Amino acid sequence: MSDLLYSEIENDLRAGVRELLDDTCAWPDVLAGTERDEPCDVALWRALARMGTTGLPVPEDLGGAGATWRETAVVMEELGRAVAPVPFLGAAVLAAAALLESGDRELLPGLASGERIIVLAVPLGAAPDAPAGGTVRASGGALTGRVAGVAGGQEADVLLVPASDGLYAVDAADAGRTPVTSLDMTRRLCDLTFSAAPAERIAGGSEAERAVRAALATGAAMLASEQLGLADRCLAVTVDHLKTRYQFGRPVGSYQALKHRLADLWTSVAQMRAVARHAAGCVAAGDPDSAVAAAVAQAHCSAIVVRAAEECVQMHGGIGFTWEHPAHLYLKRAKSSALALGTPDRHRAALAALADLPPA
Repeated sequence: MSDLLYSEIENDLRAGVRELLDDTCAWPDVLAGTERDEPCDVALWRALARMGTTGLPVPEDLGGAGATWRETAVVMEELGRAVAPVPFLGAAVLAAAALLESGDRELLPGLASGERIIVLAVPLGAAPDAPAGGTVRASGGALTGRVAGVAGGQEADVLLVPASDGLYAVDAADAGRTPVTSLDMTRRLCDLTFSAAPAERIAGGSEAERAVRAALATGAAMLASEQLGLADRCLAVTVDHLKTRYQFGRPVGSYQALKHRLADLWTSVAQMRAVARHAAGCVAAGDPDSAVAAAVAQAHCSAIVVRAAEECVQMHGGIGFTWEHPAHLYLKRAKSSALALGTPDRHRAALAALADLPPA
């Protein structure tokens, strides 16, 4: 069983990241950023890189921090709490996990330092058990094909592309990038097209398939921590509002029906924390049950984060439905994350297969 408690190092890391996000990523700034053309907050990404968070699981001899995925999960919690518009999931999680699994030593230093944004070119909705290879074909060191709905594709410098016979690195300037309308405006998507784009093979055959699957499973586990941070923020914001909002001469939060709903939500978030922490611990330790833990985490956490965001909107009353309040940012991130890296139903089906349960 994973240790679910946070270590002193993890608490110090959380404090540092939260201070940075409180100073540079307040929700009015996030909201203003959704109205601009920039797909992400590059300055915030660079600041996170200077703190060493973009290369936490990367070995020190490759420019990383030599930490584990547990520390990365803590950063994901804080990014979820702030709804930070940075490509951390696609780069510091998915791409890093794929490169670590493939044994790469060329691209990881640039990713760890934050000098290059390297993104795994898979659809945001791709589940860990999705068919390998995608729709991109490799021929003579060049790639041709299309990948739809990639998170972080617009801001990427390098794309890691799963193709028919391996995993390839492509200069993002050689790919066509078409922005698509995204539900979550803080994690924008784009469609990638390749037309005989020059590419360098990172891994081939079963090694490439293993790297991509490991990246998606790691991503699912880390995404649960992001959902945890977001759900916890929704709960805290809602409690604060109900303490200070008065109706009929008393705080709205003093009404028993709302107390019960908040108590139920608090219990769900506490359970969510245990599940997400266990998944992060399994991935960090290389536990054989990591795939099971990731599937459980996504199947469990996705529903709770959406409910937390919905309660946040509803309990704020009329103001919760306005553009000028952050509740809609929380709801959109919650809903999009519930569909990312596999839906809850997809993860439940995968869990049944992993546990060797017969279909219903």
